[in-house]
Amino acid sequence: MASQYYQEMEESFKNNNKSREFPAHTAKVHSVAWSCDGRRLASGSFDKTASVFILEKDRLVKENNYRGHGDSVDQLCWHPTNPDLFVTASGDKTIRIWDVRTTKCIATVNTKGENINICWSPDGQTIAVGNKDDVVTFIDAKTHRSKAEEQFKFEVNEISWNNDNDMFFLTNGNGCINILSYPELKPIQSINAHPSNCICIKFDPTGKYFATGSADALVSLWDVEELVCVRCFSRLDWPVRTLSFSHDGKMLASASEDHFIDIAEVETGEKLWEVQCDSPTFTVAWHPKRPLLAYACDDKEGKYDNNREAGTVKLFGLPNDS
Repeated sequence: MASQYYQEMEESFKNNNKSREFPAHTAKVHSVAWSCDGRRLASGSFDKTASVFILEKDRLVKENNYRGHGDSVDQLCWHPTNPDLFVTASGDKTIRIWDVRTTKCIATVNTKGENINICWSPDGQTIAVGNKDDVVTFIDAKTHRSKAEEQFKFEVNEISWNNDNDMFFLTNGNGCINILSYPELKPIQSINAHPSNCICIKFDPTGKYFATGSADALVSLWDVEELVCVRCFSRLDWPVRTLSFSHDGKMLASASEDHFIDIAEVETGEKLWEVQCDSPTFTVAWHPKRPLLAYACDDKEGKYDNNREAGTVKLFGLPNDS
């Protein structure tokens, strides 16, 4: 029997399964993220800029473009509780903190290498940034100074705190999840999660689970308390690049080079919906309050000029009659 939630969401998506795209950048979009209040969506791109949109009923309206980085903006994230601040990680060996009220860069922090992943601690006090040389730097969000720096002996893919802010997780190239105590940064555990490269990690908003995506095309769901794998989702055929839990923790979106985004019911693993795409998906992010999914793909402009990248941001979950 399908759960009541399953039936409700299936019914909801039957009436709200429209995707719409919005011009954002002049090159491919690497990362999308919602502010904590859900009013704004930010995107970071290969074109060295970040864009911020305001969500109006069923569309995204571009508010500003943020320039300053000298290289690709690979990942960005918002402050966990302040909807006005976001931070970008770039290959130019800096991170930048931006304020949407002044549209200015309030801090540029120099780091040692080309930055590829970034996350903000749940308590808002620390920003962690990882670079191509597998160094993770912990930056004080108020003083903008480095508090700690760790060099890892393995390929670091994605990084995240747990929701309680007392553990720090890394996914690595050997298929493991490494867990460190925080702020001591002492190794607690290393979990052999996948037979191949473990790429991405996300914690669900309720704090019950986290999910990892791997090069073996599997998504694993883990119990945070027990650190055991609860179930696997195996509908994708390509390495899983990006994951996002819905605001209630009940849906999990995962995407890859497959030409669809899988939306699963977390508690059963069943497929709730799939969002059709024309090309590989780089990034997905559920809205913090509504069943709206922002995402970005490796789209090309037009049918004839296949070399131009589109740089659009997409929104799924819009009413079919909108």
